Amino acid sequence: MKKAILMLILLVMLTGCSLPGLSSTTKDTIKIGALGTSESYILAEMLAIMIERETDAGTELVTHLGSSIVQHQGMMRGDLDITSTRYTGTDLSGALGMDPVTDPDEALSIVTREFQDRFNQTWGPTYGFENSYSVAVTEEFAQENNIETISDLEPFADDLRFGVDNAWVNRKGDGYDGFQETYYSFGEIFPMNIGLVYQAAAAGSMDVVLAYSSDGRIKEFDLVVLEDDRRFFPPYDASPVIANETLEKHPEILDILEKLHNKISTEKMQELNYNADVELMNPRKVAEDFLESNNYFMNEGKGGQ
Repeated sequence: MKKAILMLILLVMLTGCSLPGLSSTTKDTIKIGALGTSESYILAEMLAIMIERETDAGTELVTHLGSSIVQHQGMMRGDLDITSTRYTGTDLSGALGMDPVTDPDEALSIVTREFQDRFNQTWGPTYGFENSYSVAVTEEFAQENNIETISDLEPFADDLRFGVDNAWVNRKGDGYDGFQETYYSFGEIFPMNIGLVYQAAAAGSMDVVLAYSSDGRIKEFDLVVLEDDRRFFPPYDASPVIANETLEKHPEILDILEKLHNKISTEKMQELNYNADVELMNPRKVAEDFLESNNYFMNEGKGGQ
């Protein structure tokens, strides 16, 4: 009997098969990294859903990563195959250590080239939205005073209270010092936690606030994002980044990324973030609903009609 069992084990080892209950799948698992934001989580879920639908690979989400630098380090170590949200302005100064670029097309061209050359990674097509610093006022104030651009605020600036993110006040380059050189100064500036900025504007405690352009709280508190007409803030267009080694194994993933190209406007991303952050929908559900409403973009991208 013992001899028979030994023969079976040797046979399993030679043939590469597994005994019942000890089986392991050979299916590739693609690890998708996401920042600790609903936006990043939602987009990671979108990628996972489409990859599992359209390839023979499985997916695993690695969420709540602390920063783009943490994402980048994970990609460089091979712990991640894709990062769901990378922003041009962030990675220009972060991963690449380069000076800010204000032209969106130039910034995209640089990160695309440099990530390919330096890191052997493909900077994917943009989703169509950016999550940039922006100046916002209440819808009521904008309508009453015909305010559409940051420059339109200048005649009122001396009398306005400006609520900003703590980290932005002393930020080099695109912080308040640079803002004053490009635009003007406000009467009073109030650094605070970013989560309080929106509430302060809605409550009337602040007249103007520094916001993130795709934040769902802009929709929640009826704020209007003003056009950066002098192009002070660097572009923060959002894209996925994928390791070339992963693309070599699964080239069809590039088709999936193409299908999502320019399909999510800043206003739509605000809405999706609102669903997750304010209505407390599960990010997976938010992603599924969006993809289903667009028929998973099945007829778009490379090879589409």
